[in-house]
Amino acid sequence: MRQIQVVMRTSVKRLGVAAWFTLAIGTSVFSQTDSTITIKMGVLPGLQFSVVRFAVKPGDQVRLLLDNTDDMSHNLLIAKPGTREKVVALANKLGKAGPDAGFIPETPDVLWAIPVTAPEESRTLVFKAPNEEGVYPYVCTYPGHGTMMFGAMYVSVSGEMPQLAKDLNIPESRRNGKADEGAGHFGHAYEEPVMLHPYTPVPPYHYRVFIAGASPAAIAVALPHNVSYCWDAGTSTLRFAWMGGFLDNADLWKGKGDAESKIVGEVFFRSKIDFPIQIGNKAPVRITYKGYRMKDRYLEFHYQVDGTDVYELIRETTDGKGIERDFRIPDAPTRVAFRSSPDEGVMYIASKGVWKHHVLQLTANEARAFTLTLTKTEKQ
Repeated sequence: MRQIQVVMRTSVKRLGVAAWFTLAIGTSVFSQTDSTITIKMGVLPGLQFSVVRFAVKPGDQVRLLLDNTDDMSHNLLIAKPGTREKVVALANKLGKAGPDAGFIPETPDVLWAIPVTAPEESRTLVFKAPNEEGVYPYVCTYPGHGTMMFGAMYVSVSGEMPQLAKDLNIPESRRNGKADEGAGHFGHAYEEPVMLHPYTPVPPYHYRVFIAGASPAAIAVALPHNVSYCWDAGTSTLRFAWMGGFLDNADLWKGKGDAESKIVGEVFFRSKIDFPIQIGNKAPVRITYKGYRMKDRYLEFHYQVDGTDVYELIRETTDGKGIERDFRIPDAPTRVAFRSSPDEGVMYIASKGVWKHHVLQLTANEARAFTLTLTKTEKQ
């Protein structure tokens, strides 16, 4: 890995802005002096860098400011062209060694890196842009973040970038242009999304957490009626659900690498099945997590079972005594089975299909959209 200058700051000072570049929102996020280009990188809700792409010329001196405005720690790695997914996979394989390594794998594909940065911390990375033109990805490799939290540094003499809607080097959710209204091209081609927080701290809301009983890629979601659940992005499964409160995140917010969130309340559901969905007659071989999107402030998760898309949205029941899991498998090629266990602490009710020995059997047509209601049983 190349030598870098990293400076930790308690806050990021506002930078002077060249007269030819000022965004309509009034905040400088990109500036250029005679010798250095400065980029201010923040964090948006939903595991997104505020700056999804930028362009520099070969050999430019670049100062990258990472201001972690999120509730979760993040790092930032800049990699060689075409190696983002490989770098993320190597970071995931670090396992228990990950925290000590800052979730930065030892590989020549990583050119520069900003170490793990806790909430409300800021770090500065200074480097010289590569002489070779290309698209250099940057990504957060904190557990569970790498598949969604990335962007692209375009290195070219012209400073040109493809149209935002057609840019395959940035997350799909950032290509619609809605978050980029008001931004333009000034000097180096650059687009900074203007996005406000999409929800208030009123349920439903969510955190990325370390929590017992799930992988490091856990997402905890608070729902109305004091119902909460833990989704595991590492395995694309609902791990458990509880009532009575949400989480104690005090240690996690302090940036402790080995801290875990603590459940506030009583667990009423805990999955006993490794993975519940089976498409066709064979057990699934490959489960691929694709991310999530917000629908009316609820999270809809997207994953693939052996290449078939599955969408799952989880919400509270109207009486607050359980959860509803809305599934969509729009292109199910054949029948689908959903496996459960009598030891999970809940009663299942399905909107479609037939139950046989704790297995819900659905035709391909029924699997296109169905709901499972999980209600707390009397004896817990």
